[in-house]
Amino acid sequence: MASHRRPARVTVLTAAAATAATALGAVPASADPSGTPEATRATVDRLYEEAERATEGYNKADERADALRRTLAQAQDGVARGQERINRMRGALGSVAGAQYRSGGIDPALALLLSADPDSYLDRASVLDRVSSRQGAALSRLRDELRASTQKRSEARRLLAELERSRTQVAAHKRTVERKLAEARRLLASLTAEERESFDRDARASRSGRDDLPPLGDLGPASSRAAAAVVAARSAIGRPYVWGATGPSAFDCSGLMVWSYRQAGISLPRTSSAQRYAGRRVPLAQAQPGDLVTYRDDASHVGIYAGDGQVIHAPYPGARVRYDPVGMMSHVTVTRV
Repeated sequence: MASHRRPARVTVLTAAAATAATALGAVPASADPSGTPEATRATVDRLYEEAERATEGYNKADERADALRRTLAQAQDGVARGQERINRMRGALGSVAGAQYRSGGIDPALALLLSADPDSYLDRASVLDRVSSRQGAALSRLRDELRASTQKRSEARRLLAELERSRTQVAAHKRTVERKLAEARRLLASLTAEERESFDRDARASRSGRDDLPPLGDLGPASSRAAAAVVAARSAIGRPYVWGATGPSAFDCSGLMVWSYRQAGISLPRTSSAQRYAGRRVPLAQAQPGDLVTYRDDASHVGIYAGDGQVIHAPYPGARVRYDPVGMMSHVTVTRV
């Protein structure tokens, strides 16, 4: 099992900072003339962490928008089917009205119902006592259908307004993520190539783990499905982190968990904060391959335990899916699905 000693307090996000910055090849132009390389590194780490939290908000809002779209489609379908029933009922009652007219008159209740203003009918439903019992039953059913249709239309309008609000939230979170990532790239571009290489070395050394973690046993997967999820996650090693992505060619952290467990036949919530509660909590010392491991007090990052003290995760923008020590971040929580 990998050692858990950490020679320096450098967050796992710094590795992406160094890697992405090296790829930029930009001419150093200090973003903050008074800042030191260490201060720049701390700022980049913070920006990546904030971007990941904003990504979590984006995923949550996007998931809500998807659910609203499905519910709205069902509501609109219900409105359409209800209108078809109303049209059929009105057609049948129209035939009755035609027969009454040909025989010398039309009942006022039928005339009212067949008008273009059904609301006035609902307000004056007492006219039902003026028609025969058979016609009254038909009119009563139509009245109920009209009321139900009015409620469904109102619900559809409410869902549409809520969907628009959710879309606005999705767009706001997206702008936040993009702004923070752009700022991180700008800061990285202000460093010299030598400074970026130093950051990369420090960050890689720091990922050996923390020395305050309990010893981890060498247990097998908790279930066959957990084993299948680990196999799927391993197959994603080397694929890029893209925020909001759920595979198969790219992932964000929670998207990798959703995809991996989907290959095992299990549906997980979209966000890492929800994934923390997607099963039974177990102590870290009892972690088994396939367990979900969430980080930070708000569970804004997640990986899958792969055994031997390692997790597989999609780290951050600019990095690829990989192994890292289970103790790479603070507030470790283990969930068995």
